[in-house]
Amino acid sequence: MRIDPSITLEALKPELDRFWRLSGQKIDLIDQQYDSNNGSPVFTIKGKYTTRGWTEWTEGFQYGSMFLQYDATGEERFVELGKKETVDRMATHVSHVGVHDHGFNNLSCYGNWLRLLIEGKVTGSEAEKNFCELALKVSGATQAARWSETHEGGGYIYSFNGPHSLFVDTIRSCRILMIAHRLGHVLMGENDSPISLLSRAIDHIKSTAKYNVFYGEGRDRYDEWGRTAHESVFNMNDGRFRCPNAQQGFSGFTTWTRGLAWAMLGFSEELEFLDTLTDSDFSGTEDKAALREICLKAARATCDWFIDNTPIDGIPYWDGGAPNLHRLGDWRDAVSDPFNDWEPIDSSAAAIGAQGLLRLGRYLGLDTDEGKRYWQAGLTSVKSLLAEPYLSVEEGHQGLLLHSIYHQPNGWDHAPNPDKAPYGESSMWGDYHIREVGLYLQRMIKAEPYYTFFGCLS
Repeated sequence: MRIDPSITLEALKPELDRFWRLSGQKIDLIDQQYDSNNGSPVFTIKGKYTTRGWTEWTEGFQYGSMFLQYDATGEERFVELGKKETVDRMATHVSHVGVHDHGFNNLSCYGNWLRLLIEGKVTGSEAEKNFCELALKVSGATQAARWSETHEGGGYIYSFNGPHSLFVDTIRSCRILMIAHRLGHVLMGENDSPISLLSRAIDHIKSTAKYNVFYGEGRDRYDEWGRTAHESVFNMNDGRFRCPNAQQGFSGFTTWTRGLAWAMLGFSEELEFLDTLTDSDFSGTEDKAALREICLKAARATCDWFIDNTPIDGIPYWDGGAPNLHRLGDWRDAVSDPFNDWEPIDSSAAAIGAQGLLRLGRYLGLDTDEGKRYWQAGLTSVKSLLAEPYLSVEEGHQGLLLHSIYHQPNGWDHAPNPDKAPYGESSMWGDYHIREVGLYLQRMIKAEPYYTFFGCLS
């Protein structure tokens, strides 16, 4: 990508004001037109949200978007709607034992609700606060119970594929274990044995950094700095790593860019969270300084890969090794083209990854060359996302962020023109994460408290 050093927070204010107006309209459209009895809204087809019964991992984004909209605009009806829908619809997600998505689903709604209470942006009783805390505690422990051990003695939260499968996505689900730990919770095992949620989160972070992120150190012939594998596969007889794989990417030896973006954001957020812990929190686990270096190396590597392998406007194609990218010519030195004939863009990867770039840049220091580089790269992507053709301005389209895809290998995404790659549609995670990065920047413009996932802790 071509990093624009001239973009400033203040310069984005008009775009953000327009963005939140459109965002509110889209939330209203979905609330008025979508039948939740059909299941969680996942992605749009011809501009209308529909479900996809693979895993129910997106519903928390729908209600979380309502909390973000209230935070950004102060429109009371959005927070009231978010609270109602969370109470009515989200209980099964809290106790869902079959998914690796707790840090997506439940922190997006219960976490943002609790954060607004803690910040005093909404008023609520102690019982309301306790309700949200209990949901997050149970969610964190339920997620931690989905556990496989590795040969080296560590482990990981396994994906919905089964105990052999470590997804790079789940690095962001670690947040729910960290919140539950800080709320004083543990997972109770056999014989009433307490299991530290922080220890499990740390082990998962270490496994993801070791097996799903590459560092150009010769692991295989396709090892390069910052490449990620969607899935790492283990032998369940002895816990040994066997091979990289992909479910939604092209292959285990190419980089699915949404998986890359989850790693960019996950490791950067975890660096911020580590600074809130004391050395005593690490008793019996990896020491704080060593874990910081693991997260920092992974965050730098993945963010560097994104910068080096994304079109100049900061919006990536769906996979860095997609088989027909070569037909687009020198695509890294051109503006992204969602309407091309060959390979789809995934704007949701940009929305997620941009936040990772911004957080890493701020963490390293905006007064340093390295920190400023990541920060300006994040602003470059965000500026592109806040404009057409990525911002959805059509009144009848329920989506907010256009040209997001779900599963290219399975062919699930709608292609308006059968002679072209899928384009023109939105996803619930893409819409949520463009709102989240928008709120992140807006709160900085307004000099409000810095937005973090652990802002829900008092």
